Amino acid sequence: MSTLRFTKHHGAGNDFLVLIDPHGSGPLPGALVRALCERRTGIGADGVIRVIAGWAGADVGMVLQNADGLEAEMSGNGIRCLAQAAIEAGLVTPPWFTVDTGAGLQVIDYFEGVRPGTAEASVDLGVATVGPDQPQPFGDRRVRTVDVGNPHLVMLGPDPSEIDVPGIGAHLQEVHAGGINVEFVSVGPEPDALTMRVFERGVGETQACGTGSVAAAIAANSWGLVGREVVVHNPGGDLTVSVEVQPDNAVRARLRGPIRRVGEIVIEVDDLGIEV
Repeated sequence: MSTLRFTKHHGAGNDFLVLIDPHGSGPLPGALVRALCERRTGIGADGVIRVIAGWAGADVGMVLQNADGLEAEMSGNGIRCLAQAAIEAGLVTPPWFTVDTGAGLQVIDYFEGVRPGTAEASVDLGVATVGPDQPQPFGDRRVRTVDVGNPHLVMLGPDPSEIDVPGIGAHLQEVHAGGINVEFVSVGPEPDALTMRVFERGVGETQACGTGSVAAAIAANSWGLVGREVVVHNPGGDLTVSVEVQPDNAVRARLRGPIRRVGEIVIEVDDLGIEV
């Protein structure tokens, strides 16, 4: 592990270091992931993804470690970054392929961009588990949980720009066992749109969250505030969510958004000054 070669990608500002690891050499030490993701003394990223050989019929597998070094089930932006890295490495071929994740098998549709290093991808996140409304003291506020393979707490209220996202998000990690991703959402400014800031479990406030955008769109749709094709305005860019309510009332969703390759990074682990 003395030398590691990553590519860096981002989806709407949500950035990841991707390691092609087809032989599945094992999880990276948490201390190493934390050092890599540190934005001043490391490379800087919201998480590290290993692309491993697929299993159970999948073309490739995904192992995600958040910036805190702990594994997470899934990332909607991260899996799109994985898609770009896996295609560039010759592990899979567009226009579609499958990825096994901690949240189950995901199908990726991939579209090359006009400019080099850019693309769009969409992923079907499957059936969501939508929790009940949680009583709120103010009529303009609504809260409910949505699980899209990882847990989310969607909080509808006033303009998210006025909210202490880091403070409230950190507090809610203590309230929910194992932590939770928290979306602070308002409706608009245009029809069938949401504006969102997010506190991601194991990371903190990020520029965008793919699964969080899906959770927010599902919750807002369940409240009758948006239709079934929703644009979610994240600080780092827009993501599009398609919500499908099936005859049995099960809710599925598909996420679509941009990907950009930032570059290739070779790390001499000893240079990070940590013990692994």
